[in-house]
Amino acid sequence: MSGELDPETGAIMLVDKPVGWTSFNALSKIRAALLALCGHRVKVGHGGTLDPLASGLLILGTGKCTKELQALADEDKAYTATLRLGQSTPSYDAETEVDRERPWEHVDEPAIRAVLGKFTGEILQRPPDFSAKRYKGERAYYMARAGEEVKFTPVPLTIHELVLLSLQGPDATVHVKCSKGTYIRSLAHDIGEALGCGAHLVALRRTASGGFRVEDARTPEQWSLWLDAWAFKRGAKPGT
Repeated sequence: MSGELDPETGAIMLVDKPVGWTSFNALSKIRAALLALCGHRVKVGHGGTLDPLASGLLILGTGKCTKELQALADEDKAYTATLRLGQSTPSYDAETEVDRERPWEHVDEPAIRAVLGKFTGEILQRPPDFSAKRYKGERAYYMARAGEEVKFTPVPLTIHELVLLSLQGPDATVHVKCSKGTYIRSLAHDIGEALGCGAHLVALRRTASGGFRVEDARTPEQWSLWLDAWAFKRGAKPGT
């Protein structure tokens, strides 16, 4: 990302989304800033969302570059994910309360690596009930929260890399490189079941998407400062 970026005409903007923000929060912040600085609405879209509980790389496109976003969304993704062994939740992550606990102390690094190998390559994965994916025309998480049954059919996807980075107590941190449409929450749940102790996702950070890396991204606050400086150079008055 150089100083030659022109978000008004069209640019790809790499955002390091904080935990707690929705993807729409980040998009809206950039959209509002461009409206204020340019004096007119600038089209802004994303190249694949991130859950509020996840952080990391969110690709935004403005102006003419919004045409590139679907192709960018189809690219492989990379994540650093932390699984908490011994605890399962209905949502497969920390969004819902733990509803089952099982012994995990016997699980060691060799056991985890052996199981990770079984989830590497082409696999079938069932999307989580607590997801934005539609089931019979409704968002699945609405139905799951209401106690209604959701019966997703497992879908094929590819896990290119799945590597154990560390094991600290019940928390196993892994690196994942996967095809689009992969639910890391479901992967965490399925790994836990394969280990026999259960697991849920407690931390997730997207580190790469296609050829873009989170190290090259800016936080929303950093983008706000950059946009003010960009507008100043163009002769605009920041904040007006």
